[in-house]
Amino acid sequence: MDLELQSLLNLQEKDLAAQEVENELAGLLPELEQLERELAEVESALEAAQVALKQAGSRRQELEGKIEGYKLMQDRKRQKLEWVRGAKEASEIMAELDLARSVLAREEADWVRSADKVLEAEARATETQSVVDEVKEAQAPKREEILAKQSEYQIKLDVAQSECDKAKQSVPKPFLSKYERILKGNAPMVLFALRGGACGNCFTAVPMHLRQQIEHAGAIVNCQACGVMVYAIAE
Repeated sequence: MDLELQSLLNLQEKDLAAQEVENELAGLLPELEQLERELAEVESALEAAQVALKQAGSRRQELEGKIEGYKLMQDRKRQKLEWVRGAKEASEIMAELDLARSVLAREEADWVRSADKVLEAEARATETQSVVDEVKEAQAPKREEILAKQSEYQIKLDVAQSECDKAKQSVPKPFLSKYERILKGNAPMVLFALRGGACGNCFTAVPMHLRQQIEHAGAIVNCQACGVMVYAIAE
């Protein structure tokens, strides 16, 4: 076997080994993505619960501010009433006080309802947080397992890629350039053996003059149909 062909086949063997490890590493992604989707779903629910709690708290604070303002206004009206001498003006102030008491009673009722909503929102947020914690706890062993496998495969991949780099050093540059260009295409491999006068990849018949170069001169020829490198198996 020619040194060029031997070096190319060796490189292809190393590349296939590296690709196998890459596939194993990529095979972990769907499972990890599923875990992420499950966690994202409950975390989204928690975020919505926290937003609802914040809004309920803001509404309660808003009502507290209004109630405080109405109480302050009533105090001022009462103080003013003590200094009023005219019956008409006193009557007007009393009417304003009655209206203020009515508004205050309504705002206080709203505050009670808002306080209940805050408690409900707090309970919902706490419950949803518990669900998130439970999901994280349930996922932890699987995530650790996936992480361990990722680390293991990454080490294997680093070694495999290092062997590929070493193998490339033995391949003549013209052949290496062709090899790498074909490797970026859609073919599963770069080099295929001649099979019954046809390309071992696409099974297209190789022209006679090229077949003779492959079989008798040991040439490595690109398939005119699919572009892969075709070689003859030494007998």
